[in-house]
Amino acid sequence: MTIARIWKATVIEGRAPEYETFARDISLPMFRQQDGFEGVAMMRNGNECTVLTFWRDEEAIRRLDQSESYLATVNSILAVGFLESTEDAVLSSLHLAELGPMSDR
Repeated sequence: MTIARIWKATVIEGRAPEYETFARDISLPMFRQQDGFEGVAMMRNGNECTVLTFWRDEEAIRRLDQSESYLATVNSILAVGFLESTEDAVLSSLHLAELGPMSDR
């Protein structure tokens, strides 16, 4: 069963372009390397950012949380200093989803 992992953060005013670059160039490639990764949607409404990732099962998420590349990415995003606040990730079983063509903008 696919599990959705929802993570939210608030970016400091005026630094959203930096966050989006980090998400595209650092976070996305890191997620793609993880065993059990099935997809991602990265969304932003003003300074409020949400990252919705999809995983094969909860074990894949446990491995993500222990992954050296994930932990390095978390440390990097915190060190850059453009996040005002973050929330703990929330997990939810996915029972229906439909996505159309994606593009990297």
